[in-house]
Amino acid sequence: MIKQILGKLPRKPSSKSSASEPPADGIISGIGRSASGRKNSFVGVSSAPAAPSPAGTSNGAVGATASYEALPSFRDVSTSEKPGLFLRKLGMCCVVFDFSDTSKNAREKEIKRQMLLELVDYMSTVTSKFNEAAMQEATKMVAANIFRTFSTSAGSDGQRVGEGFEAEEEEPAMEPAWPHLQIVYEFFLRFIASPETDAKIAKRYVDHSFILRLLDLFDSEDPREREYLKTILHRVYGKFMVHRPFIRKATNNIFFRFIFETEKHNGIAELLEILGSIINGFALPLKEEHKLFLVRALIPLHKPKCLALYHQQLSYCITQFVEKDNKLADTVIRGLLKYWPLTNSSKEVMFLGELEEVLEATQEPEFQRCMVPLFRRIARCFNSSHFQVLKT
Repeated sequence: MIKQILGKLPRKPSSKSSASEPPADGIISGIGRSASGRKNSFVGVSSAPAAPSPAGTSNGAVGATASYEALPSFRDVSTSEKPGLFLRKLGMCCVVFDFSDTSKNAREKEIKRQMLLELVDYMSTVTSKFNEAAMQEATKMVAANIFRTFSTSAGSDGQRVGEGFEAEEEEPAMEPAWPHLQIVYEFFLRFIASPETDAKIAKRYVDHSFILRLLDLFDSEDPREREYLKTILHRVYGKFMVHRPFIRKATNNIFFRFIFETEKHNGIAELLEILGSIINGFALPLKEEHKLFLVRALIPLHKPKCLALYHQQLSYCITQFVEKDNKLADTVIRGLLKYWPLTNSSKEVMFLGELEEVLEATQEPEFQRCMVPLFRRIARCFNSSHFQVLKT
């Protein structure tokens, strides 16, 4: 009787049977479950994709930092093993560490930095097309590291680009996580530029949502980050033709908010620099969409007080339009007259310099249409009490 009762009780699984189960396929074969006895894996990370954390957080990913160990080098494995190792390294690099405390997780940070450098080198040596899994994990790793919420600092709370020339004297807030972020940006730049990255597949992951979040990063106070973003966005624009209208529209919206609402943004100059190259490549005749962009966004960008911070790039964009289509000269000159500064002499000097460049590309019919209001404005400049305006 007792034997019959004991026979019905569930038996404890033997360690031999559990050890014989094959490892699960994934980015890292061990994420989210015990990795005891398995080399080069770690625990404490959920296998479900998590939303990127703000800068300075660990993404809840380093529950057991002692098990965050380096993976083999690409040169130490066979060619057939490299794609799988690539995915595993990408998964390891999704872990985001806290850089507000330099002494915290120092060993793990160095392991991650070395893996990021190996991923960058791998991008230069890969000779086969990336499959969809690789593209998905590459963009997920980039998103986990770069997408974050900027902390409000003294420089960004009222002294940023919206406060005129004082912003030039402000020291920008440098990103403490830059030792890792720079390598992530370099990896992403090479990933986008790589001929092994098929745009038809990659566009599913570098999608509209990804691009919007990428554009949000242009408000970073760190000029090093904005420089990388400028290069990357230009590459994205060139590689993903399907996204071009969306990128232009999203950039327009940033300008609209800056002009008519906040007058505070750190990346206007970089965005205009990208647009200058884009405008240079516009086909003729110009589309109505592009002319509206000139009238509704570029010309009103002369309005904010902080024009000096991006005027050089803006002037180049304006001049590109006039050189593309001479008939736009009248529209541009009247736009400059509309936003002409009345009490800011430094700004008036910038307007006069830009006006000179526009007039060099203006033909006689367009000049005759706007010469009366133009000469009236120039006459007022002759009566200016500021020596720089008179000299210009």
